[in-house]
This record gives sequence, structure tokens and C-alpha cells, in this order.
Amino acid sequence: MTTARILVVDDEPQIRRALRTALIAHDFEVETAENGTQALVQAAAWSPDAIVLDLVLPAPDGFDVLRDLRSWSDVPVIVLSARGQEADKVRALDLGADDYLTKPFGMAELLARLRAVLRRRTVVLSSRITSGSVVIDLTAHLVTKHGQPIHLTPTEFDLLRVLATNAGKVLTHRQVLERVWGGYASENVQQLRVYVNYLRRKLEDDPARPTLIVTEPGVGYRFHPDDAAETLMTF
Repeated sequence: MTTARILVVDDEPQIRRALRTALIAHDFEVETAENGTQALVQAAAWSPDAIVLDLVLPAPDGFDVLRDLRSWSDVPVIVLSARGQEADKVRALDLGADDYLTKPFGMAELLARLRAVLRRRTVVLSSRITSGSVVIDLTAHLVTKHGQPIHLTPTEFDLLRVLATNAGKVLTHRQVLERVWGGYASENVQQLRVYVNYLRRKLEDDPARPTLIVTEPGVGYRFHPDDAAETLMTF
């Protein structure tokens, strides 16, 4: 198996050293950058398999790095944000980040999220997505649970399709509204919540304790496929 290459971008030397040491101990190849300019140069020259990116950097900051990266690369990016800065998480995800971690975080959590984004990058999208007893056939526009067809309205199916085809990835309210309803308005977030609840009632074993469509508080939603079991336990 080819060793995955991880670029760690943080302006704090102790964090760069700690992450480098821990990731190498788990058989990753690691390069580091201390600012946004170095990050973009390293990303272009070294072609990492994933990037761990602090948002608070000397100019260009993490947001500008993300914006630049997404103009020429689809490399998975996990952003690091300070505790409580939900607006920063949402902004980073809207700019194309794949996931986020809130400082301080545990190494087990970072490793789980790295495995998840690396796994998503190597899996070829299938027309059938499975999560537990739920099977989504995108080609046939058919959803079954325990082998029994589940009736979904066109909007419910479109919402489920968007979430499921980004399985394991956090999607912000804005991203979901733009892809399902064609545009974003803050007053429509409540409409989105209503439709998520419709799906949960039809698909979850316990809608009050969802495991298929999980809320990321203040941010959006994450769909968990079968192969997310390890990630769910680790988190």
C-alpha cells in the first residue's frame, strides 16, 4: 500500500512538530509549512494526499489558501479552527474544506478524519449507496429499508442524493440549499431542517437519535455510510 502524504500547515512550531511526529509514527509521509505562501508552494510541488490547514496564518490566511487551492486542486483539506468559531468553520467548508477539527483536539480524532477523507478520495462513486438497512439506488431513484421501498418526494430524494453522494463529508446549510433548492437564503434554513426531519422519520431506526443523517451543530449535516463505523466510534 502506498504511504499517504500529509501536508501540515500551522504557524505554531510546537503544533507542527507534534503533528509531524505523531503522523510519521502512524506511517504517513509528512511535510510542514508555517504560512500560507509555503503551503501553496508545497501543495503544488509535493502533491500531498491530504492537507491539515490551520485557519489562523500570516497572510495569506487559511481562507485565502483554501480559495487558491480550490481553483486548481481537489486535494482533501481538514481545517483547524479555534473553539467556538462556528462562523469560521462554515466559511471554510463553503470554500471547499472537507472537514474540520476544533482546537484542542485528540490525535485519534485527527487520524480518524484523515482516514475518512483519504478513503472518500479513493472510492469510485457507485450508483448504489448503503448505510445499514438503507440502500439508495441513484440510477433507479429508489430507496429501500430492510428491502422494502420507501416513498420519497422529489425534494426529499434530491436532498438525500446530495447528502449521500458526499457521504462522510460535512455539508453546510448553504451548500445543501444551493444544490437542492438552487439558492441560499438564511430564512430557508428552517425549511431544510423540516425536510431533514422528514427523511429521518422515514429512514432512521430512531429519528430522535439519528445515525444516518447527523447534525453538525451550527454548521450543517453529515451522511454516514456503512464504512463510517470506525469514524463514529473514534469520535
